Amino acid sequence: MKASWLLIISCCWGLTLQAQVNNVDTLTNQPLNSASNIIAGNSSKNITLGAYAEMDYNQPFAKDVHRTGNLDVHRLVLFMGYQFSQNTHFVTEIEFEHIKEVYVEQAFINHRINNALSFRGGLMLVPMGIINEYHEPTTYNGVERPNLDGKIIPSTWRELGLGVTGTLPAASLRYQAYLFNGFNGYDQGVGMLRGNDALRAGRQKGAESYMSSPNFSAKIDHFGVLGLKIGLAGYFGKSQSTLFEQLDKNNSLLRAHADSSVVGISMVGLDARYQKGGFQARGQLVNAQLNNTDQYNGLTGRDLGAQLFGYYLEVGYDLLRPFELKSKQRLVLFSRYEKYNTHKVMLGEGMTNAAFDRTDITTGFSYHIAYGAVIKLDYQRFQNADQNNMDQHQINTGLGIWF
Repeated sequence: MKASWLLIISCCWGLTLQAQVNNVDTLTNQPLNSASNIIAGNSSKNITLGAYAEMDYNQPFAKDVHRTGNLDVHRLVLFMGYQFSQNTHFVTEIEFEHIKEVYVEQAFINHRINNALSFRGGLMLVPMGIINEYHEPTTYNGVERPNLDGKIIPSTWRELGLGVTGTLPAASLRYQAYLFNGFNGYDQGVGMLRGNDALRAGRQKGAESYMSSPNFSAKIDHFGVLGLKIGLAGYFGKSQSTLFEQLDKNNSLLRAHADSSVVGISMVGLDARYQKGGFQARGQLVNAQLNNTDQYNGLTGRDLGAQLFGYYLEVGYDLLRPFELKSKQRLVLFSRYEKYNTHKVMLGEGMTNAAFDRTDITTGFSYHIAYGAVIKLDYQRFQNADQNNMDQHQINTGLGIWF
């Protein structure tokens, strides 16, 4: 019995709950997420546990019809990090969506050679935009994430891969460069990519993923100006297709058929975040060129666009900032304007769908009642370029936590 108690005490001694997380690295001015917190050495124990969660209420409304609201435990994500040594860490996140869906959001090993070079491999977030890497609910305004980050950047976008990352403080730069498996574009006779949300349905998420060709992803972040972070990202490669499995290399007809099931992808993104005093602003622009979409749509019957383009601008102000409350509470009034089009260009016989040229306006509050806990309320208006479609309106409220 005494030995058992000693074992339990020993285990607990090496375990800590990450009860407080840092939003920004005080040395490099870089924003942090759950994974970067542990890799940065913000925990002194071998095992670090944490979590974030979002519970939402969405109420659409219309002039002439009644609309029912939706209540949801949108996400509950459990985070665990393990420190093998001062330079070697394992990071994983287990995500429960809508109570019943379970995913592994991240699972990778990071080995640091020095500040300028770390090797990383496993299931990792693709470094594109803001939300895909920094999506804990206390790090952004709005009950729902920006739709640009769902329709064009298919957040949460993660795939299996390996690569390098590092920070160059003298140049105020952080870089990432990885090779990933690509999107599942064609599987068992079905085309997975489509006009409405472009690449989203092709995410493989590390679930028995297959690869017919590797894809390259890279991002450079500049943090040299206090309060300002600017990021430039790129993603280049091809979608994957099961038609290449057991394909006879000498059969040109079969090869041409398989090639028609593949889409080339060149995506470039620019993002920026700025904060000074109570004022905050962020913006993002993404452009993706997809080639071979005419052949892909002809084979699959889909309506995938050849160019995806979108941007958003957001400003906010902490109304409690002038009072400098010692409790660290914040009440942020914000407004966000989004413009995104998944049918910016259409090739072949397909016609552009004006309903995919969308404009969203979101205005509301984020009340941070404590460090790591937020209550959100906002109003959204959804418009598109189709003259036959009526504007949609929605009120959202939700709770978010991160520790």
